[in-house]
Amino acid sequence: MWHRGRPEGHARSWRTLLPTPSSRAESVGAARRAVRVTVAAVAGFYPAVHLLDRPVFALYTLFVPVAFGLLSPLPGSGRRRAGSVLRAVPAAAALITLGTYLAAATWSATLGMLLVGFVLVTGASIGPRATGVAPALQLCYILACFPPYAPGTLGDRLAGLAVGATLTMLCEWLLPEPEQTSYRSRVADGLGLAARTLRDLPRGGADGRETAERLRAAGRELRFSRTAAGCRPTGAGARDRALAQAGYATRRFLDLLAVLAPLLRPPADLPSAMLLRGLATACADEAAALRGTRPPSGPEGVEEMIAQYAAVRGVPPDLREDPHALLRRQSTLLAAAVSAVTVSAAVALATGPRRSMPGLPLEQFWYAGASTPRLWWVRIADHLTPRSVVFQNAVRTASGLALARLVAGSLDLSHGFWVLLGMLTLGRTTAGATWSAVRSAAVGTLVGSLAAGALLISAGDVTEVYAALLVPMMLVAFSVGPVGGPAWGQGLFTLVVSTAFAQIAPVTWELAAARIVDVLTGSAIGLVCGVLAWPAGARGEMRRSAAALFRATAPLIRVTVERAATGHSAPDTRADAAAALRRAMRYWRTAHASYAQLRTEPPPRRAADGGADWLAALNHGSRVLVGTYWLPWSRGTAWPSDAASWAREATDEVVSATLRAAHFPADGVTVRLAPLPPGVLTRLPAPSVSHLVDVEVWLHALASDLTAAVGPGGTVEGSR
Repeated sequence: MWHRGRPEGHARSWRTLLPTPSSRAESVGAARRAVRVTVAAVAGFYPAVHLLDRPVFALYTLFVPVAFGLLSPLPGSGRRRAGSVLRAVPAAAALITLGTYLAAATWSATLGMLLVGFVLVTGASIGPRATGVAPALQLCYILACFPPYAPGTLGDRLAGLAVGATLTMLCEWLLPEPEQTSYRSRVADGLGLAARTLRDLPRGGADGRETAERLRAAGRELRFSRTAAGCRPTGAGARDRALAQAGYATRRFLDLLAVLAPLLRPPADLPSAMLLRGLATACADEAAALRGTRPPSGPEGVEEMIAQYAAVRGVPPDLREDPHALLRRQSTLLAAAVSAVTVSAAVALATGPRRSMPGLPLEQFWYAGASTPRLWWVRIADHLTPRSVVFQNAVRTASGLALARLVAGSLDLSHGFWVLLGMLTLGRTTAGATWSAVRSAAVGTLVGSLAAGALLISAGDVTEVYAALLVPMMLVAFSVGPVGGPAWGQGLFTLVVSTAFAQIAPVTWELAAARIVDVLTGSAIGLVCGVLAWPAGARGEMRRSAAALFRATAPLIRVTVERAATGHSAPDTRADAAAALRRAMRYWRTAHASYAQLRTEPPPRRAADGGADWLAALNHGSRVLVGTYWLPWSRGTAWPSDAASWAREATDEVVSATLRAAHFPADGVTVRLAPLPPGVLTRLPAPSVSHLVDVEVWLHALASDLTAAVGPGGTVEGSR
């Protein structure tokens, strides 16, 4: 039943029912967590049941540490996890109170379960902490809303919550999880590498291809799939949004430096050398700000450097190399500097006092001046649509829990809360993964119930036996269950609840039989909900969001290049351009929300590098939007006919590839960009020739994003 944190995947053969942890670190982490939960649970349970003889109080002191310490994926260090539990206690008390009074009738408890399930899953979208405590809060209502209807025991229930939560916080504080590398540190490391590379590039002496590979590898490390779930900045608050945006922009910046590294030949021209030094200093400052060793500087300095560079770059009269190669380097460097503006602004918002960011492109930092409650509401409102994965999960979970509560209450199942517990812990976001989990859990529950029945028959009413077995049973179950999968989890948990309940009240072997019936009932309900309610899961929705983003940005690419080639926008296209911009921004935000939700779910079993690269798809959308703002460096000078013709053909190719990418073909996307017409660079004035190469570099960058986003097999063919 602890398989929630394991990757979803395919059906497991009988050999895979053996506990085979994916790594030593995973096994050690599970053992450490088992010690914390066991100590917290038995420290309250034993005195309550054997000294005070208060069974309800004992049940909650045992249940709360298991709910918060084991069944909830609390993020962060021990101190942070303890803080998450402390903040959740008032909500847990309210849900226990609500469940206690709604248990008067099956219909009221069922309606309460429907409402609580939907609100908790939807509200969990505001951040990792809310996501972490949501399962424990659901379980607090589940346990309280079952018969017997006993409002007089509410005091014992709340006291058990207080004691269990306090012991959980103490164990999290005294036996903490080891510190994990934060996403902020990953971004800082990437910027530190960028700063060193920018200092070394003008000097030469390094293999440009090796440098490029290091830069691309550092960029890949910023993918959320490479970051622990609790360290991903997926929250709705301004700091999490800014840190996530800093990661996107830093990866784009590193990828552009990777393109630049093999092209740069020392000595660099003077304007480029000055910009490289300035960007190196800015990257070092931003890395230091992320590490907390200096205050953030903001984007103003980088913007000023860009304006100065755009005014003085060009082909010097004594140039002894290919002018086109120089112009490509300058345009690539300029594009990298533009990404550095976004990085600087995002780092300033993520580390410093909140402030507005006027003048930056396309209101990328719209959230800078907004209050935290408003940002939470924006996140929740964005998900109140059937196209949202959060909405789908909320409907699936709430309806499944409500149906399970109705069935358990109507059939008067003994220990009916196990029905809801089975549905909650075995439910997955895809029907196939749910069936795989249910099938394994059924085997484990059957074996565990047989073992529990044998134990109950042999030990009888001798509570000392159960008291002696509970601690080692919990240590084994909580260590092996999370890494062994549903079979081991359900089987061992059956033994744990049997030894615990045998100390609270006299039980017989029928308890094990009731456990089988309840778990199988909950599993069947979860499977039905998985089949009927959006069985494709989050990855299908991310695919649709990315496809919509591709289709929305395609017309914007055409409008941007037309404006660059003619020096102005035609009056009849301005309204269309504004509409395309608004549409692209809307789908860009939707895709970001889908990506944030996707990375809160278990990853697929295949390697992290396989399949579509969703972050590259988001970078493609960002590059289109940023290019729309930054590309018109000069206006009023139309290009020659052959240059304009090339621009239209190249744009048609990129737009066509963008629309093809929306279908995610299995063999990838191939983009064939023709080289610039011969001699065109000599017939344009200095500002316009640089602008033409800016467009060329931008189109090549968009093509590279497309091939990376769609998956293996795609290539970019052209003048590079």
